[in-house]
Amino acid sequence: MKIKLAGYNVDAGVLKDLEEKTGKRDDLTPEVLSAAYARISRDPRPIDEIRQDARQEVEKSRRSNSTIIFKMGHHSVAEHAVFNWDIMGVSRYAMEEVERFRLSSYTEKSQRYITLQNDFIIPDGIKGTRLEAMFTGMIRTQNNAYAELFEKLKKYVFGKNAGLAADPKNHNLLEGWAKEDARYITALATESQVGLTINARNFELMLRRFASSALPEIVALGRELHKQVADIAPSIVLFHEANDFDKNTRPELQKLAGDLIKNKTGPGDIREVELVEYTADADTVIAASLLHSSSDIPYKQCKAVAAKMTVDEKKKIFRASWQNMQFYNSVVREFEYANLTFDIVLSSACFGQLKRHRMSTITSQGYNPALDITIPESIQEIGMAKYFRTVADKTNEVYDALYKEAPLAAPYVLTNAHRKRVLIRLNVRELYHISRLREDSHAQWDIRNVSRAMVTEAKKVMPCACELIGAKDRYNDTFQTVFGRLPKVTEIALPGVRKIR
Repeated sequence: MKIKLAGYNVDAGVLKDLEEKTGKRDDLTPEVLSAAYARISRDPRPIDEIRQDARQEVEKSRRSNSTIIFKMGHHSVAEHAVFNWDIMGVSRYAMEEVERFRLSSYTEKSQRYITLQNDFIIPDGIKGTRLEAMFTGMIRTQNNAYAELFEKLKKYVFGKNAGLAADPKNHNLLEGWAKEDARYITALATESQVGLTINARNFELMLRRFASSALPEIVALGRELHKQVADIAPSIVLFHEANDFDKNTRPELQKLAGDLIKNKTGPGDIREVELVEYTADADTVIAASLLHSSSDIPYKQCKAVAAKMTVDEKKKIFRASWQNMQFYNSVVREFEYANLTFDIVLSSACFGQLKRHRMSTITSQGYNPALDITIPESIQEIGMAKYFRTVADKTNEVYDALYKEAPLAAPYVLTNAHRKRVLIRLNVRELYHISRLREDSHAQWDIRNVSRAMVTEAKKVMPCACELIGAKDRYNDTFQTVFGRLPKVTEIALPGVRKIR
């Protein structure tokens, strides 16, 4: 066995310092890794030798990339090249488009932990028009409300948690709880920033989508991203222009939907979490899948066996797959064979967390004031719910006025409390992950409520498969309920430290 670390992410500042010391270098590009790995399947030499050649002949490597990736169709080769981006000064509204891409990694500035200032985007369609004063005035009203709510909530949170407040080390935590709920009144125009890690294949897709976007802020972002990478990796970021598929498909679908749904009556009854579809007899399907991977008989026969199993027998095979788990382990992959689809109405603040679960299939409608707003319980407890709703109602009036003249820009004025309708399809394994993370006591209350409701609905239709589901901070209690014992304690890397029970 021979293993070599082929490369890793390096800060661009380090690369700049290197060039200043050694002179201009052509091989400071991720293209050489893509080109080298592309040759592995047909070049008998060791990989490290292929990489060395790729570094010494960058132009040849670029030609190789173009041939192998684009002409021969081996697009996965571009996934070996990875970019890191600091994206700053982008609105929360536009950031939803940035974070839509499933196979990328994001860490975003959190409004839960950072005190917000008056940094916000004035979108095209409003900037420089008579609408700008109306827009900025509303944003300032919202920001003033944020500041007032934050101060009142801070006093409320410190008083409610006097024990924690006695220790100054907890003050940042308690202030964070106050910010968490005060931010519900701030606009989607508020500036944010994100650290993005993305491979070249998905980056090219991102650039095409951005170039085709109807949102000017996203188009401008895409241009700037491409400008900075064009000279660094021209052979692996090639198809980045706008195209009819990405530009026209959604608008054409929206028009057709409007024609087909002739008797629209608005949102109607609002059910915040509704299970609308699920795998029939999911417990049997998953049990059959466990039998299939643990035997040598075809799936049809496994399902026939599982269909005849009693509830206790199904529980027995599920528990066999769980009995050695710790809270950090995922349930086995067979749980992916059963799916659930939920129609969810949720706040922008809550969607910001749900969208993180990108292994699910998530599509959404636009923000709709007719779906009402989400008012944090703490706002009601400090007697500021009426004030909060007054600001939200004024926001709706401004939104309506903006929408008549600048419909693409109007949503920027809506707040984190405003809601949209989301359709999410996920398998049971992913629901376990969401429950572990989002039902935990450390999770934000809004997403905790949504995930708890999803789990409640799932347990009704697949009770055996969901027997061990629950938050990670209650994992040991749940495990003990199912097995009559605590999970075995596992030693971790640090000597003398054991997993917390």
